[in-house]
Amino acid sequence: MPTPSALVCVRCGARYPIDRYADDCPACRANGAPANLTVAYDRRPGEGLAKDALNRRDSMWRWDDFLHAGAAQAVTLGEGNTPLLAAPSLGLGDVWIKDESRNPTWSFKDRLGSGALTMARRFGAKVIASSSSGNAGAAAAAYAAKAGIPCVVFTVATSAGPLVLQMRAYGAMLVKVADRMDRWRLQTAGVAEFGWYPTSPFFGPVVGSNPYGMEAYKTIAYEIAEAFDWKPPDWCVLPVCYGDALYGMWKGFQELRALDWIQRVPRFVAAEVSGSLPAALASGDAMPPEVARNAPTIATSIGAAQATVQALDVLRHSSGAAVTVGDDEMRRWVLTLAAKEGIWPEASSAAPFAAIERLRAQGTIKPNERCVALLTASGMKDPGPIETALPEPPLVTGGLKELLLALKNAYGFSHG
Repeated sequence: MPTPSALVCVRCGARYPIDRYADDCPACRANGAPANLTVAYDRRPGEGLAKDALNRRDSMWRWDDFLHAGAAQAVTLGEGNTPLLAAPSLGLGDVWIKDESRNPTWSFKDRLGSGALTMARRFGAKVIASSSSGNAGAAAAAYAAKAGIPCVVFTVATSAGPLVLQMRAYGAMLVKVADRMDRWRLQTAGVAEFGWYPTSPFFGPVVGSNPYGMEAYKTIAYEIAEAFDWKPPDWCVLPVCYGDALYGMWKGFQELRALDWIQRVPRFVAAEVSGSLPAALASGDAMPPEVARNAPTIATSIGAAQATVQALDVLRHSSGAAVTVGDDEMRRWVLTLAAKEGIWPEASSAAPFAAIERLRAQGTIKPNERCVALLTASGMKDPGPIETALPEPPLVTGGLKELLLALKNAYGFSHG
């Protein structure tokens, strides 16, 4: 397997030591476009490996020939190998769902958690630190528990109840703050003063998450390519906050292309709620702008007001697109996915379907082109959109006559 040799700026290519996981690129920050670091290796990932020689381990670490650690050293809960499901009933053409809600803590952040905690243990980390409204904190807590390392999670007082309970269940030392920025202030102090190991963003402008965590998102690309017999889809559409998975998947496809395992890299779409990426694509600026919202969004997982250089660069390199999605669209697609495909997504996970619908209508995504939508987390994480969108079930105290009347009045259902 390859060995990490450096952390490299995603924008300018400057190289830094492998233990600079808590930093961004100082050169790019000085130039007004703060950029994250990514893992570089002593040799090409996957070099010398045959496609038919891939092992069959029950986790994403079956791809350890492409990753920063071996399967035997991994902190794993069996993440990855999630299903890729056709979704013909949605009326969106050739659309497939990569269902990351099947991961151990029910979100794609488990890949990041495994990738980051594996290196935390290697570096001898004493405390894991995460700033999160939910998914990232739950993954950090679960994988820290597996690694036997204490975990501190900073969250806001308004975080969804199930997500807070999930973090607490895994034994995280959960700290709530009234001001969102206090999460970063406190985590920064822990990292600077005590060497806490960060898995999430904790300073601004945000550049993205832990590089070793992001590296694990490459495995989503590998799984998609393999599932389609090494013929990738035309488009990959993701809900995007800081673009960690967007960058990781793009990097994964690039690696497969370099090995000649695939013949092309998909185009990427970022579905976001702020409009930061569409503004940057339109302006040509190197740094996405901060775009304030008039009201809070139901899609708290992608609620940031400013996107990252890494997300913008992927869209530009892949000739991709960015779509700003509204709350009403996401509510509608949460209900549609649950009712038509039997999949209950978190509100953020519904954003890609709204984006595909719009881009199909505009002709950006052609009728014959295949799309894969990344469904990042389960609706059980934050049931609010379902609670507010659906009526209360009827209470029936009588017999069959009363039952049929209740079904008709509440659901428009007529027996026979």
